[in-house]
Amino acid sequence: MRTPLALFFVSIGLIAAAWWWLASPVTLVRAPIDPEAKLECVSYAPFRGEQTPHNPRLIVSPEQIAEDLGELAKISKCIRTYSIDNGLDKVPELASKAGLKVLLGVWIGRDRAKNVLLINSAVALANDHPGVVTSVIVGSEVLLRGEMTVSDLREFIRSARSRVHVPVTYADVWEFWLRYREVAADVDFVTVHFLPYWEDVPPRAEDAAAHVDEVRKQLTVAFPGKEILIGETGWPSQGRMREVAVASRINQARFIAEILERARTEKFRVNLFEAYDEPWKRRWEGTVGGYWGVFNAGDRRLKYPAGVAIGNYPLWKWQMAGGLALGILVFAVAGLTVKRRRSSPGLAPWMAVAISATTSGVLLGVSIDKLLYESFGFDGWLRQCALLAAAIAAPLLSTEALMSERPVPAFLDILGPAERRTQTFMTTLLGVTLIAITLTSVETALGLVFDGRWRDFPFAALTMAVVPFATLSRLTHPRSGTRPIAEVVFAGLLALAAVYIGFNEGFANWQSLWTCAIYLLLGFTLLQAREGKLSEGQSSELQSERWSNEASGQLH
Repeated sequence: MRTPLALFFVSIGLIAAAWWWLASPVTLVRAPIDPEAKLECVSYAPFRGEQTPHNPRLIVSPEQIAEDLGELAKISKCIRTYSIDNGLDKVPELASKAGLKVLLGVWIGRDRAKNVLLINSAVALANDHPGVVTSVIVGSEVLLRGEMTVSDLREFIRSARSRVHVPVTYADVWEFWLRYREVAADVDFVTVHFLPYWEDVPPRAEDAAAHVDEVRKQLTVAFPGKEILIGETGWPSQGRMREVAVASRINQARFIAEILERARTEKFRVNLFEAYDEPWKRRWEGTVGGYWGVFNAGDRRLKYPAGVAIGNYPLWKWQMAGGLALGILVFAVAGLTVKRRRSSPGLAPWMAVAISATTSGVLLGVSIDKLLYESFGFDGWLRQCALLAAAIAAPLLSTEALMSERPVPAFLDILGPAERRTQTFMTTLLGVTLIAITLTSVETALGLVFDGRWRDFPFAALTMAVVPFATLSRLTHPRSGTRPIAEVVFAGLLALAAVYIGFNEGFANWQSLWTCAIYLLLGFTLLQAREGKLSEGQSSELQSERWSNEASGQLH
């Protein structure tokens, strides 16, 4: 028992060490949100839960808005709004009570008649609240969305500007300001959006603040005599990776701290994007769209309270404990199962158990974290929970099969004619789990091929699920027989998808490369299947010889 015991302690130690590393907090020179040095301004939308601005009948209650503004007044001098629909016309009045200034936004688009009504309302609000509304923003990225011509936009800006006593501006991404420089003649200052995560060539989070400042300086040269207001800038705390840009809590906090420090030292204004996480955006922008806020959407609490260490996994101790428990359980299953064997397993099976236990123990907490943040809607929760259940079952079932000397069943052994199906419950459960993992893998792979911009990479749960089957298949697969057509087709789909995704996402995206590697590993595992299942509990001379060789460290 010395070998399995040694491997057990190595596995447990690796799980603990991995979580200690994953949970390591960062220390920033400046706190991202410092109540003693309030933000210049922050973007605000009041929508919670199922509320969405796409519902024209929704009117957010003044009480809900007032509650949010009371919290925002603790960290900011000002808020920026984007619309006066859905009850947002009450914001100036409520902001005055909270002691906040307002950059009043007007959301214009293709409907010209509605645009006129909205601008008239915004003009009235600005004139009725002269000490609160400090400027009016006529349109946000309407040129980027292609919903209006430049001449029509300039007409609307001039119309609003002629009727208010506060500055008027337009907001768009920096590339479109440089493309349509003539708009600057009609605004009092230039409001520019910098979201480096979403740029065509996104920078690393560590370089993003410097990138924003560099482009800002280019705009000051392009528009002499005009103030350049950074109307939006931020970084997501959750979501998929884009090339070298990683969405994470640490990266969000780092970017906020660095851009605010640059604004302080170089004396330019920044409106931070955004106040609260907005779940409704996830339907159109994926996970990353809902996690740009400095406050959580659910409990409305500040993500980075002053004096609290910033890490990507605030609940890491619980996640590590769960991983340790799963790793111990995998070894326990191996120990209980091996007692029923007629011969002792060699080194290779115990190495496979250790690999499964360590991989699952490290990634269980990551998988749960991704499930909580990435699941959206009933179908999303169902799919994520099913994948996690399969990922937890895989190391346990594969370990039991490995120590029982049973190979991975072919799909036909589970779904084929009655006379072919396996009669053993554990083998059936093992096969059903592999089928579920295969179908989920193909579904996610095809999603990343055809709709990849918004899709998350399921690398953690898939690794938990695939690695145990890969080790089991490698050590127990039949040496002869015909490859089943279903497994070959799925393996081919996964291989083609992995190659496409890898090239499409770029070789700097480690989340993509990791996911593609797991797709390829699963495809290789499926190709180990053979027609004609082995008898249950097989212990042929060939199998005994294999265990003997593996005991000497010779893997075939």
